[in-house]
Amino acid sequence: MADSLARHVPPHARLVLGLSGGLDSVVLLHALLAQRRDQLPFTLQAVHVHHGLSAHADDWAAFCTQLCASHALELNIHHVEIALDDAAGIEAAARRERQRVFAGLDADFLLTAHHQNDQAETLLLQLLRGAGPKGLAAMAELQHRPGWHAAQLRPMLEVPRAGILDYAHAHALVWVDDESNRDARYRRNALRQQVMPLLATHFPGCDLTLARAAALQADAAGLLDELAQMDAVEAIAGDRLDCNALAHLTFSRARNLLRYFIELHDQPMPSARRLNEALHQLLEAKDDARVCVRLGQVAVWRFRGGAYLAPVGATPVAPVRWQGEPVLWLPAAGAHVHFDAVIGAGLRYDALKDGEVLLGVRQGGERLRLHANGPRRSLKNLLQEHAIPPWQRGRLPLLWCDGRLAWAAGIGFDVDLLAAPGDLGVLPRIEQ
Repeated sequence: MADSLARHVPPHARLVLGLSGGLDSVVLLHALLAQRRDQLPFTLQAVHVHHGLSAHADDWAAFCTQLCASHALELNIHHVEIALDDAAGIEAAARRERQRVFAGLDADFLLTAHHQNDQAETLLLQLLRGAGPKGLAAMAELQHRPGWHAAQLRPMLEVPRAGILDYAHAHALVWVDDESNRDARYRRNALRQQVMPLLATHFPGCDLTLARAAALQADAAGLLDELAQMDAVEAIAGDRLDCNALAHLTFSRARNLLRYFIELHDQPMPSARRLNEALHQLLEAKDDARVCVRLGQVAVWRFRGGAYLAPVGATPVAPVRWQGEPVLWLPAAGAHVHFDAVIGAGLRYDALKDGEVLLGVRQGGERLRLHANGPRRSLKNLLQEHAIPPWQRGRLPLLWCDGRLAWAAGIGFDVDLLAAPGDLGVLPRIEQ
């Protein structure tokens, strides 16, 4: 553990320990206090996530409170709510809520007590899910998560569970026992209690061997990322992945680049089947074909020779009424719309003040007249002419006045409602 801290933790860093009160986190706390006292100068606090899933949850929080008080250590307890019927499952929901708490920590490092046996179990779980090198790399000693203030450090990742137990007995430590850890209905518990002991009888030292295998997979995953970064120089510009550049790569290399593109957008990796389906459609579609493949909470689109990631469309919501507010939040667009008062531009204020003005997104069948003596044209055709990407069209802010489309963001205004020179006008403006 000391080697891990020396590698990653600079002097006077701010550390927060994830303290459950169990064996592993209690041992890590004791070892950290010894390190701070004898060798490394750093500040240390603890955080306890109260899941409320056990009848003993309050007792565990009280134990952590007493333990930290005995060491004059600051402890923050966060209560989270987890529905027993959460669609993600109780394990995944609890992990999600813990990570939400951890993401908001104001610290340099969050320390968690994962150890060598956890690493071996994670490798097997990922293998049974059919994961590739990145998943089989299991847990990194140091991990920078998107959106987190603190880096996650696992300083005991090379320490076996037996070594942790020996340390606890040698220092007469006391800890709490989470009864859910004995529930074999959870896959990790079943693996720990039933599979790993059987493996150990035939393959002594398998925990260490599997942890080493995870480290080798981490090396392989790093090399694949380096290859993707090389390919991305010519293929990725901002939020666009060039489909022509993708087509000039071997299929495996193109898949690796698409996977890297998804990771750049901080999105979870889809299954291999969905990833392959998306890649086939991106490569085989005609230039004018509309390709959209859903990958969980996002979809990959092909548009004008490029691939883009966009959120999956939300359920349509009713427009909101504008009553002269300087700014309105439009949930369906995920944007604020500001209404700036101007002279000689935008929509005539007099035309809006006495009418019913609604702000929303497309409902279907909208028409807009942009030019004097010109026809009222369908918004669908105008969106195509203005090269508005398909995934943005359903989120485009629109403004109606007495049922008549007055403004479409990125397109323009109804010519009959435009403010004349010298008139007071209202100029809508989007702020994401």
